[in-house]
Amino acid sequence: MKILMVCLGNICRSPVAEGIMRSKAEEYGLNIEIDSAGTSGWHNGELPDSRSMANAKENGIDISDQGSRKVVLSDFIEFDLLYAMDESNYNNLIHMCPENFQYKVKMILNEVHPAKNISVPDPYYGNDGFQIVFDLLNEACEKIAINLKQ
Repeated sequence: MKILMVCLGNICRSPVAEGIMRSKAEEYGLNIEIDSAGTSGWHNGELPDSRSMANAKENGIDISDQGSRKVVLSDFIEFDLLYAMDESNYNNLIHMCPENFQYKVKMILNEVHPAKNISVPDPYYGNDGFQIVFDLLNEACEKIAINLKQ
């Protein structure tokens, strides 16, 4: 199983989701690969946002080894699931994705709130919200891990 976490710039939400999911995979003994990417290439090669790294670290997750990258066409073939952080990125992924792979693209919070299409808020333009993002993603990743364990 290979999972790709996706937000816009791949510096705030999706790196945190990747880090949390890696932690859950270890905790639950899951043999899965996790990566993250952005639908834009604005931050290619950059580390995650310092505020995301600090918040993740406060919650016991180290994401300082990650680097931003853009979603590429081969991701739709290589990954089994692509989790979008919000509706805008979900729509971007659907438009980028070959039709026969669109079933792989999901809204991450639908794991906790099925069919609600709730977005993980983007904390980039403020200094608050990083803990809210962490909590939402932690709950969703926990649900994903439990489902994969079964």
